[in-house]
Amino acid sequence: MDQVIVHVETEIYPTESEDKVKSAVVSIFGGVSIVVEPEGKVRLLTAEASGQDSLAKFRMILHSDRIRDAARRILRNSIRGSIIDFCLNKQVASAGHISFCEETAESPLGPIRVTITADNPQLLVEWLAEKSER
Repeated sequence: MDQVIVHVETEIYPTESEDKVKSAVVSIFGGVSIVVEPEGKVRLLTAEASGQDSLAKFRMILHSDRIRDAARRILRNSIRGSIIDFCLNKQVASAGHISFCEETAESPLGPIRVTITADNPQLLVEWLAEKSER
């Protein structure tokens, strides 16, 4: 995989702990560089990382949570050109697990929005969520 860029963003509401939201993002994506900036009544957390290795923790959680097959289906359906775009439940991420969700409704505190740009997104999805053996 030549080029992989991971961009993560989520809103931090006044009722949320900034440290807990940062911890949720790090628990899924490891060593990302995080920036928090005010955006109206909320703060916007953005995180960036590059390289396939930046997704190693995400891949490991998909494997340990035994959701590779479902994740592969969701990730494949999230590919638009060279971009994989999906949302994760913020509360589930704070527990170190992955639950895909829609942009709204399924995550009361707002989702974690993930955009991955890759030279070959199909190949990246196969690496992230390789077919499980039955």
